[in-house]
Amino acid sequence: MTARSTGSFRIGICVLLFFLLPAVLGAKKFYDDDPIRKVPPPMPVEKISNRKLSEYFDFFQHTLFQPGERHPRNKWIPAQEVNTLGEAPDSSWYTNRHYAKPMSIEELFRGPGAENPPSSEGLLKVVSAKTEGVTPGFTIEDARGHRYIVKFDPLTNPEMASAADVISSKFFYALGYYVPENYILYFQRSQLVVAPNASITDADGKHRKMTNRDIEEILLRVPRDPGKGYRAVASLYLSGKILGPFRYHGTRSDDPNDVVPHEHRRDLRGLFVFCAWLGHNDAKSLNSLDTLAEEDGVRAVKHHLIDFGATLGSDSFTAKSPRAGNEYLFAWGPASAQFFSLGLYVPRWANARHPKLPAVGNFESNLFEPEEWKANYPIPAFENRLSDDTFWAAKQVMAFTDEQIRAVVKTGQYSDPAAEKWIADCLIARRDKIGKAYFSRLLPLDRFAVREERLAFEDLAVKHNLIPSRDYTVQWARFNNDTEQKTPLAGETTLALPRPLIESGEGEYFAAEIHGGDPKKAVTAYLRKKSGRIEVVGVDRTW
Repeated sequence: MTARSTGSFRIGICVLLFFLLPAVLGAKKFYDDDPIRKVPPPMPVEKISNRKLSEYFDFFQHTLFQPGERHPRNKWIPAQEVNTLGEAPDSSWYTNRHYAKPMSIEELFRGPGAENPPSSEGLLKVVSAKTEGVTPGFTIEDARGHRYIVKFDPLTNPEMASAADVISSKFFYALGYYVPENYILYFQRSQLVVAPNASITDADGKHRKMTNRDIEEILLRVPRDPGKGYRAVASLYLSGKILGPFRYHGTRSDDPNDVVPHEHRRDLRGLFVFCAWLGHNDAKSLNSLDTLAEEDGVRAVKHHLIDFGATLGSDSFTAKSPRAGNEYLFAWGPASAQFFSLGLYVPRWANARHPKLPAVGNFESNLFEPEEWKANYPIPAFENRLSDDTFWAAKQVMAFTDEQIRAVVKTGQYSDPAAEKWIADCLIARRDKIGKAYFSRLLPLDRFAVREERLAFEDLAVKHNLIPSRDYTVQWARFNNDTEQKTPLAGETTLALPRPLIESGEGEYFAAEIHGGDPKKAVTAYLRKKSGRIEVVGVDRTW
């Protein structure tokens, strides 16, 4: 099958123009401003409502039905909001970071921010709290007036959930998503005071005035280090008006900038690979958050991933079940196998070996199979992923070196070096499995450029030592940008730029179709003469 780049993504003066643009402009494949690196400035959002989702409704809707548009039989829907190079442009959903421009160890360690940890001076005011659910927590305000959501580790697994939340937030940030600033926080009971008018939501879901006794009762349910005090993860409040979660399908009808169905966004389809790597099986709408924020004088919606306490070996309130990531919470197949075998059927994941390290929980790499990984229940964008979506994500995972992974894991502040080593070793092994799985699905050529009158690229399978080397065959052709017809250039079968391309006029296009042994797997690079310079303007992949 062939997945062609969807062309330049443009937001016009109105949504109607956006949809009519291809018809108005004709069948051109490329435009003067391709490849688009950043979507145009958003239209201002004047009125938008807060949205609440029911966790139970979300589960049953995705388990029993198939919301969103899926691939029809014998046809594939290519990813959208993709530029002509196959990349997701910078937007209110996603920003190219580590893969596009390698981050330093210091930048990876810092993540989304390091300037706003809760102040160590003065008291911490508890302005609200909740005791319902499995993860009690506070909302606190420090001496500078900064607010944080504070969540704790379970008594059985000190450091597990808080470390996972901090580590994964930094990885997701480096991978390009918007996330909150998460900090490991240690405090003593004497630092907490109940703010005037503080409220609490009790176990029955009722709101009432908060007292010091409520704080005591919450702290009885969380671990305490004799020397450092209570440990938690403090998540800095996001700026802007809170709008509630986004969905992994459809669009927001009250956001004029939200015109691409979420199930077809490359940055959400590819998120599957990132979640598999980090064990984020609790990826769902309720662990996302939209905000209405002002930037450059324009109010627009910004989309965030939040709440990573159920990543790595943690399930927030307990160690992760060995089943997590291997099966949906409910699926007919596994349930039938258990029923008809009278419980004698032993799934592969039941043989996983986990360390006896409470801070790790249950996280492993030996039985991890990237292509078979599952979230807790089906996610429309994940279900729609294609080989070019997973390649886009896999190359970013593979961009993390061993040293960089170990540096990010350090931010979890594990007190046991064995726990830190186990998490880092697993992430390194899972990274390598991801590269091996997804680079084999297509010809993994990337970072195309023109150097010294030759077409240059990286073969990521070779670069990461997944294969020793390979030979390439090349066929050059003239490319008609209006009709998308190719006219082969006789005898031009090397990576050297053909003479007709070098001597071409302004705005002429050429294509180089590259194979690496498998006739079904090809990459076509498109080049253009612009301002006297030859540039790579597009990439198509066939597999």
